[in-house]
Amino acid sequence: MRFFELITLTVRVRTVADALARIELALLQPEVGGTLMGCWASELGKLNQIAVLRGYADENLRQAERERFLLAGDVFGIGAFITDLRIENYSLFPFLEPLRAGQHGPFYELRVYDLISSGLQPTLDGWRKAIEARTAEPYSPVYAAFYATDGSLPRYLHIWPWTTLEQRLQVRTQAVADGVWPPENSGPQLQDMCSTIYLPAKFSPLQ
Repeated sequence: MRFFELITLTVRVRTVADALARIELALLQPEVGGTLMGCWASELGKLNQIAVLRGYADENLRQAERERFLLAGDVFGIGAFITDLRIENYSLFPFLEPLRAGQHGPFYELRVYDLISSGLQPTLDGWRKAIEARTAEPYSPVYAAFYATDGSLPRYLHIWPWTTLEQRLQVRTQAVADGVWPPENSGPQLQDMCSTIYLPAKFSPLQ
């Protein structure tokens, strides 16, 4: 799959657990399209957020599910809890393959970078050169990286699983010290950066 969709739902305080239970049931309904890749609740960063990542074989299937989702109006059955809803389209970096479902976390870091207007291709070029070394045995894997195709552009999303927050700090520090990360020429492309740490829902394919 190359086409993805990230739904970010902000819900009222103390409704996250109830919302996740309803989302789990809603995603099991036969009319629901897409392949669930991951579902998480925010732990560090903006709180009371739920992220749902789904993949699609082609853009037509993604659009069909978007239409169904919007016209149904039930928003996974949690409409009464929602204070904000955002849906974003992403395409997979062409040289990456997402990790298979399984135990990679439990901490998942979703990082979104806004780029200068000409910054996407240099970013892809830098990642292509650097990602093999960055994800080698001494460091850690990346789940995947995606560039946005709607909203404020250009920007990209990269998702990193961590077994502990201590591992995150150690690996990031070591990768910089060893000169394998960040990618070549990546800094001049950046305008803004945002990072949120999530924990997986019990039904998430990524744990």
